[in-house]
Amino acid sequence: MPAKRPIRVYLLDDHDIVRRGLASLLEGEPDIEVVGQSGLASKALQEILELRPDVAVLDAHLPDGNGLDICREVRAVDPDIKAMILTSYQDDDAISAAILAGAAGYVLKQIEGNSLVSGIRLVASGHSLIDRSVAARVMEQVEFHKRSLQVISDLTPQQSKILFLIADGLTNREIAERLFLAEKTVKNHVTALLSRLGVAHRTQAALLAQRLRGETPLAVDTSLATARKGVS
Repeated sequence: MPAKRPIRVYLLDDHDIVRRGLASLLEGEPDIEVVGQSGLASKALQEILELRPDVAVLDAHLPDGNGLDICREVRAVDPDIKAMILTSYQDDDAISAAILAGAAGYVLKQIEGNSLVSGIRLVASGHSLIDRSVAARVMEQVEFHKRSLQVISDLTPQQSKILFLIADGLTNREIAERLFLAEKTVKNHVTALLSRLGVAHRTQAALLAQRLRGETPLAVDTSLATARKGVS
C-alpha cells in the first residue's frame, strides 16, 4: 500500500519568530509538510494559489492586509484549500468575520502546540474548529440580513425614504414635515415597516437601515455549511 500523502501546510505570520516556531513544530510531525511561509499578505496570496496547500494557517493581522481577506480570496479560487485564522484576540465579531470569510478554524496564538497540530489534522480532514453555537448565531444573522435586504428592496420609494429618515434619528413628526405627510400617515408607515422587517422597535429598524445603507448582499462562503458541523 502506498504511503499516505502528508498534509501540506502554508504559514502566514508577520512575526518571524512565531512563524519559524510554527514551522519547526509542524516539521517535526511525520504526516505534515510545510510547503511555504511568508510574513506579507501580498506574497502569501500568490504563493498559496501557486502551491495549493491543504491548509493555510493565516495570521489575522498583517502589515499589508489581514488573514481574513487572504482566506476569502483563496477560497474564491480554490474552496478545497482549508484556512485557519491565527490571532491573539477572540471576540464574537472576529469569529463571525472568520466564518463569513470561509475559515474552517479560528484559534488563539496561545494554543498549545499539540492542540494546533491536532487542529490542522482535523481541518485538513474536513472538520471545523469553530464553535457550533457561534456558527449558528452567524448563520442566523446572515439569514436575517438577507431577508431584510429583500424586504427593503420590495419597499415603495416612500417607505424607503421613511425607513432611512428613521435611521437618521428623525421622529414621526419630523418625518411628516420633511415629506409633507400627516403625522398619522407616517405612524402607519412606521408600524407597517416594523412588521415587515420583523423588528419590535424603531431603534432596531434604524440600526438595520444604518447597516444596510450602501451595502450589497453578504457574500457567504459555502464553507458555512461545514462550519455548522463543529468539530466531530
